[in-house]
Amino acid sequence: MVKAIRVHKTGGPDVLQLEDIALPAPGPGQLLIRNRAIGLNFIDTYFRTGLYPAPQLPFTPGNESAGDVLAVGEGVTEFKPGDRIACVAGLGAYAEERIVPAAAAVALPDAVSYEAAASMMLKGLTAEYLLHRTYKVKPGDTILVHAAAGGTGTILCQWGKALGATVIGTAGSKEKADLARAHGADHVILYGEEDVAARVKEITGGQGCDVVYDGVGKDTFVASLDSLKPFGLLASFGNASGAVDGVNLGILASKGSLYVTRPTLNTHTAKRETMVEMAKNLFGAVSSGKVTVAINARFPLAEAAAAHRALESRGTTGSTVIIP
Repeated sequence: MVKAIRVHKTGGPDVLQLEDIALPAPGPGQLLIRNRAIGLNFIDTYFRTGLYPAPQLPFTPGNESAGDVLAVGEGVTEFKPGDRIACVAGLGAYAEERIVPAAAAVALPDAVSYEAAASMMLKGLTAEYLLHRTYKVKPGDTILVHAAAGGTGTILCQWGKALGATVIGTAGSKEKADLARAHGADHVILYGEEDVAARVKEITGGQGCDVVYDGVGKDTFVASLDSLKPFGLLASFGNASGAVDGVNLGILASKGSLYVTRPTLNTHTAKRETMVEMAKNLFGAVSSGKVTVAINARFPLAEAAAAHRALESRGTTGSTVIIP
């Protein structure tokens, strides 16, 4: 038996219950891993509340973790017991041990810690595809990163800066603005006190940004569009403030023949070779020092509810990990 968080009904943080579960032996193509660190992400709250429906109830939340291989199933040749790995898989990460498809795991270099890997597989791979695939950032570009002091935001700021872009971030407090600057943001806009689009135009001499990376959603959608230069791209990759809906496509024309995309990590990692390439790019950026992962909070597995409360109240900065 191992300890795991179980959700029997969707709702608030209190539905996260610590229980004993039994895991079977890994099947063909699977790994049994011992989690050393578990990543906390907004998507975990979406499944907990029912915004994203889980395949069944009860379920164990969480997608990303890092740890050690305990056993391998039939046909697995890429990994062996004792290997350090990180993974982004289906639900089930909030547990001492979990079974994952070998195809969802990547080898973890010694230079990258379990905590860093667990806290950046979703956020870091998201930053990788946003910066290198959704819009290939190049020297001289100007990018806008919403929630620049958050886990994904701090990675986007650092990596965007390393790629030669001018980075503009948004933050909700002076403390978070300072954190964003410390992670590469050239300018930070306090969205509660300033008009984001107006400040972007001021910073860019009226030009606007080449791309906006928006994980906030509903509350920032219009400001994001208004921050773009003609033919600019809005990459709306999250719904922290609620989903964007009811969009009139005509506004894209009137605001400058803009492009909008709603990418997801799952589409990018659907091919094994692409996922491995993305992970190598990410781990290389971390190993080289271009990207550092700030672990600013740690919660024991039994306190997963407290971790969710902190995240949803926007009381967290950088990355948060759950420790089994």
